[in-house]
Amino acid sequence: MRAQTLLEARWILLILALAAIATWFISAWLSLIFLAFFLFTVAFFRDPDRSVPPDRNLIVAPADGKVSDIVELDEKEVLKTKTRRVGIFLSIFDVHTNRAPIAGRIVYRKHHEGLCLDARDPRCPEKNEAMTWAFENLRGTIVVRQLTGAIARRIVAWSNVGDELKKGERFGMIRFGSRTELYLPLEAEVLVKTGDHVSGGSTIIARLPD
Repeated sequence: MRAQTLLEARWILLILALAAIATWFISAWLSLIFLAFFLFTVAFFRDPDRSVPPDRNLIVAPADGKVSDIVELDEKEVLKTKTRRVGIFLSIFDVHTNRAPIAGRIVYRKHHEGLCLDARDPRCPEKNEAMTWAFENLRGTIVVRQLTGAIARRIVAWSNVGDELKKGERFGMIRFGSRTELYLPLEAEVLVKTGDHVSGGSTIIARLPD
């Protein structure tokens, strides 16, 4: 269990712990329900270490979850060109830490206000609250977007513009179910398909040409 990640849940855990203790004197069953929520929250904020592939041509998943869509479209905010977007849906049972898809410097970070539609809603990428990141190295620039969902309503940023991150290094998280998008250059060979479950920082999403 990683302290920085668990600290994001400190107030939730404190309230649930106090509720479990207080209700023990009223109803043991009610106290056990609060204890179950406490344990679920601890499990939700788990943040295991991952084995990161070292090959500089490999782009790794920025989040855990299921690949929900792979489409070609224009990335209009940073790259302003046609890209291939890989959408990843994070359920409440997935690890919610976000990780750098490549080694490089953060050159862009911007928060966008919006709605909190279900992360599986096709309107989610355009309507929901989001934070856009761009990671740059000598091979190019890769864009990642964190999007809130109906349950996940808080995007957490641990890194800033100018920070140098290793591939697979944590840069933030989204709390309680959400969506993460990865924007790839068209020349990158995508190595996953819709329906695949990926692990942030370790699953290879795409390969850049030599």
